[in-house]
Amino acid sequence: MARGWESKAVEAQVEEKGLRERDAGSLRDLTPEERERRARLDSLKLSRARTLEQLERAASPAHRQMLKRTLLALEKEIGELD
Repeated sequence: MARGWESKAVEAQVEEKGLRERDAGSLRDLTPEERERRARLDSLKLSRARTLEQLERAASPAHRQMLKRTLLALEKEIGELD
């Protein structure tokens, strides 16, 4: 059974590597400005996901309000870059 699990793990790693290489190839085709914009967009999306997680756990009304304002600002900036 361990052998089957190992082969599935190796298969997943090979597939992931192929996806990373494909993405890296498409990044090389972009201009420096487009790469910077894509990196900024990725960063904003990660911040949005983190803010949503914090909002789900937040108990204090003031903290929830601050996170909602942050979320709105992030979504606005993401919309402008998209």
